Amino acid sequence: MKTPIKLAIELGPLLAFFAANWLGGVFVGTAVFMVAVTLALIASWLLTHRLAPVPLVSAGFVAVFGALTLWLHDQTFIQVKVTLINVMFGATLLGGLAFGRSYIKLVMDTAMHMPDAAWRTLTIRWGLFFLALALLNEVLRQALTWDQWLNFKVFGILPLTFLFAIANAPFMAKHMAEDQTKPLS
Repeated sequence: MKTPIKLAIELGPLLAFFAANWLGGVFVGTAVFMVAVTLALIASWLLTHRLAPVPLVSAGFVAVFGALTLWLHDQTFIQVKVTLINVMFGATLLGGLAFGRSYIKLVMDTAMHMPDAAWRTLTIRWGLFFLALALLNEVLRQALTWDQWLNFKVFGILPLTFLFAIANAPFMAKHMAEDQTKPLS
């Protein structure tokens, strides 16, 4: 899939949520978010004939917590979704390591190769990052107004994730080079 289309599918629902919230409030924003996430999944399926696990799980969370937000008329549910999804990602990565599995390696090993110790370190870093994002979300959702929290969700989480990925790039490059210099057995 071409990068602009992929970016539109990944960021479109979040931007639709932000715009709809700005125009119609939290409940309109949540309803639009739910529809936009569904449309993004459909578009992804039509273009690739597969659904990646992370967007699919995220869509499930949006459906459940969006429905609770609308049904109970309480924005807390859509805010807590961010916390729970990050806890789930962090716990899945760190829990996988406890059972000898690196899910990051499982997903990324076809694109790049590193020694198992490097995959382990990278998995720990990302697992802790997701748990830190969950904690940060909880602190901010309780300390900020809805609009301030929404700005953090839309314009804070993505840049933090991008910066964290960039911060890990030198580590990955170093270990990719190490793996490539190893003699073949």
